[in-house]
Amino acid sequence: MDGKHPNRKKDKLNPYTLSIKDNNYYIEFIDGQGCFHKQEISMDLYATFSSFELDDVSQMNAISRHLEQSELTEETISQRVANPPELVEDQVYRRVMYQELHKAIAQLPEIQRRRLLLYYFGGYTYEQIAQMEGCKHPAIMKSVSAAEKNIKKHLAKRSAT
Repeated sequence: MDGKHPNRKKDKLNPYTLSIKDNNYYIEFIDGQGCFHKQEISMDLYATFSSFELDDVSQMNAISRHLEQSELTEETISQRVANPPELVEDQVYRRVMYQELHKAIAQLPEIQRRRLLLYYFGGYTYEQIAQMEGCKHPAIMKSVSAAEKNIKKHLAKRSAT
């Protein structure tokens, strides 16, 4: 087996590289003056250096498992404190409630559904909806109120079951 051996992740402070060529063991490194050196070493010394590398890899893996991989700055920590992530249970509950709300809206009579959607999701006022539909705004208010009551009934039935 010739070439670099073993092929493993190295610590950036590891100054040497191990290799095997023609059943000879070598250590390669660059000295303090920037000169490259390749020195033949014994099999026992090679095994010792290889063991050191394995220990380094093991330690690097242990550290990386326990450290957060994102960059933590004062700003990101403050954002996490101010806006903690939503719990999975809360996300699921919210999604289920949205689905139930959409079902309840879909079961409304056409006029109530249209007026409710225009008011809450379209951003229109009662007066604007009344102008669109050619009626008085109290009729729109009563229709939206009736739609709200129907939705509350539907949701109350669903939570009771």
